[in-house]
Amino acid sequence: MVERKQRSADPASLEMINFACEAEVPIAWDRLDAQEPQCGFGRLGICCRNCTMGPCRIDPFGEGADRGVCGATADTIVARNLLRGLLGGAAAHSDHGRDIVHALALAAEGKSDAYKIKGTVKLRKLAEEYGIPSEGRNDQEVAKDLAHLLLGEFGRQEGVLANVARVPEQQQKFWAAAGVTPRGVDQDIVTGMHMTHIGVDNDPEHLVMGSVRAALADGWGGSMIATDVSDILFGEPQPTRSLANLGVLNEDEVNLIVHGHEPTLSEVIVAAAGDPELVALAESKGAKGINLAGICCTANEILMRHGIPVAGNFLQQELAIITGVVDAMVVDVQCIMPAIARLQECFHTKIFSTSPKAKFPGMTHIEFHEDEAMETAKKLVRLAIENFPNRNASKVRIPKEKEGLIAGFTTEDIFTFLGGRYRPSYRPLCDGIQAGRIRGLAGVVGCNNAKFTHDRYHLEMVKELIRNDILVVQTGCSAIACAKAGLLAPEAAEKYAGNGLQEICRAVGIPPVLHVGSCVDNSRILTAVVEMVKEGGIGDSIDKLPVVGAAPEWMSEKAISIGMYVVASGIFTVVNPPLPVRGSRYVEELLTKTFEDYFGATWAFEEDPIEAAHLMIDHIDRKRRDLGLPPPMYEVPYAPKTVETIETAEAAAAL
Repeated sequence: MVERKQRSADPASLEMINFACEAEVPIAWDRLDAQEPQCGFGRLGICCRNCTMGPCRIDPFGEGADRGVCGATADTIVARNLLRGLLGGAAAHSDHGRDIVHALALAAEGKSDAYKIKGTVKLRKLAEEYGIPSEGRNDQEVAKDLAHLLLGEFGRQEGVLANVARVPEQQQKFWAAAGVTPRGVDQDIVTGMHMTHIGVDNDPEHLVMGSVRAALADGWGGSMIATDVSDILFGEPQPTRSLANLGVLNEDEVNLIVHGHEPTLSEVIVAAAGDPELVALAESKGAKGINLAGICCTANEILMRHGIPVAGNFLQQELAIITGVVDAMVVDVQCIMPAIARLQECFHTKIFSTSPKAKFPGMTHIEFHEDEAMETAKKLVRLAIENFPNRNASKVRIPKEKEGLIAGFTTEDIFTFLGGRYRPSYRPLCDGIQAGRIRGLAGVVGCNNAKFTHDRYHLEMVKELIRNDILVVQTGCSAIACAKAGLLAPEAAEKYAGNGLQEICRAVGIPPVLHVGSCVDNSRILTAVVEMVKEGGIGDSIDKLPVVGAAPEWMSEKAISIGMYVVASGIFTVVNPPLPVRGSRYVEELLTKTFEDYFGATWAFEEDPIEAAHLMIDHIDRKRRDLGLPPPMYEVPYAPKTVETIETAEAAAAL
C-alpha cells in the first residue's frame, strides 16, 4: 500500500489527503488500493472481449493459450485494443470541437445572446486560409460560412481534411506513403471502430496505422478546429496573471467550481458570476462576493481568457470538495470522477451535471443547451449562492498554498512576445536554437494518474528540461501541476532554468514554461512547430526540428490519441505509464522503432521522469547534430536518477 505522504508532490493536496483520512472519507488513492492487484493481462494489452466467445487472454510466458478463440494472436489483440482505446480519446476531443462549431453557428445566426464573435482577427485569418470571401461582409456573414465549412470537416466523405494543407510537405509525404492521411473526422473514427470488430482487420500493422489516421483526424481536425473556433467565439487568449491551487478558495465568499472540458458553458458562467443582481444576492446571504475557480481543462479555458484562478487538476477534484467551502461544482464532460457525487453526503457541496451526453447518479442534472446558455448559467450561480448558508464551519479546511502564474500563450502571441510588437516573428526563437542558447523545445502535457505520486513526474521532468535550457510548453493538467509549483511565473527562470534559457526569459519577460491552454489545445503546439519550420534555419520538416513531447502521468484515452498524432507529425514522444502494448513485442517495436521509418519519430516508454527527460535531451542533441548546429551554449551535467530509481537499481544489484 502506498503511504499517504507519497501520494502527492503538492503540499496543499497532501494536507487534504491527510484530512480525508482523518475524516474517513475514501478518495481516489484508497479506491486504487482496493483494486490491487490490477489485471496484468490488461496492462499488457493481451485481453480481448470483442465478442462473447471471450474474454480471451494470451499467456505472456508462452505456457498457455497463444491465440484467442477466433484465432487472433497477441499482436492482433494488442493492436486492436490500442486502436479502440485511441478512438475513444479521438472521439472525445473531436466531439468537443463539433460542439464549439455549433455555438459559432448560433452566434453567426444571432440565435443566442450569450455568444458573440470576439476574435475577429482570427475569424478573418481563417476565412482567408479557407478561401471564404470576407471583403465587404460583416463578421456574422463570414462566421456563418466558416461554421458551415468546418462542420463539413466532421462528415467529410471525399478528399482529405482541409487542415492537411497546414502540414509541412515532408509530413504530408510520410502520411501518404503510410496511407494515413486523415480524410474526415467521423469517417476515420467510424472506420477505426469497424476495423476492430471480430473478423475484420487482423493485421497488427494495419490496425496501428488505423490508429494513426484516426489520431491525425483528431489532432489536425477535431481538436485543431476546437482551438481555432474557441479563439473566434470567446476571444484570442492573451498572457494574463492569475493564481493556482486550493488556496484560491475563499471562506467568506460563495465558491463555485467549474470542472470538465467544455468552454461553452463555463464562459457564460464567468459572465453570470459578475451579474450585479447575483452579486447582491450573494451579499444578502452573508457572503462578500462570488468566487469562481476551475478544475481540469475547463479551468485552463477560463484561466487563459479571463484570469480566473485554478483550484487544481484532475486528482484534486475530490480534495476541493473536502475543503468544505465549495458551494457548487458544475461539471460537463471528460475526467469527471463519478465518486464526487458521494461526497455530497459528507459535505454541503451541491454538484450539477450539465451535458446531454453525461449523467451521473447522485448529481442534480440541469441540462445545458447553447440557445439557453445565459439562463442556465444564472440558474447555476443562483443555486450556488443559495447553498452558501448551508456550510458546516467545523468541516472547513482550506490549504494556504496558491502560486502566481502567467497563462494564455498561443501560436499567434508567441510571435509578438519573441519578436516584439513591430517585428512579430519566430525568428528570435529559431535564432536562439541555432545559437544554442535554447537547446530545443519540449511539449509536456497530459493527466494525473493515481498510480504515481501526484504531480511529481511532471515537476521533475520539467525542472530537468528547463535546467538544460529547453523551453517547455504545456497544456492541461500538466500545466496546472507546474503552475502550482511556481514554474509558470517569470521568476522561475532565475530559480530553475539554465543560463541560456534564463537569458531569453529575462530579455523577453516570459516564464521558462509556457501555458498554451487546455488539453484540446495541443493543436497549438502543432501549429507552433509549423511556424518554426516556415521560419527556417532549424529544419525544413517537423521531424528534423529539435523538438520533443511527453506525457509523464497520462491516464486518459485522449492521451493515446494526442501522443499518436504528435508522433505521426514527426515529434519524438516519451510517456509513462507505457502504452498497454507490451504483450506484443511486434507492436511495441513498431511504435518505438519502426515508426522512425514511417514518420521520422517514435514513441518511447520510460517510468523514471529524470531518465525520460534525458531521453528527450539526447534526442534534441541528435537533431542538433543532424542539422549541423553547434553544441548547446552552456553545458549542464545531468541530474542524478530519482531516489526511487536508485533504490530499485541497488536492490536489483544486490539480488
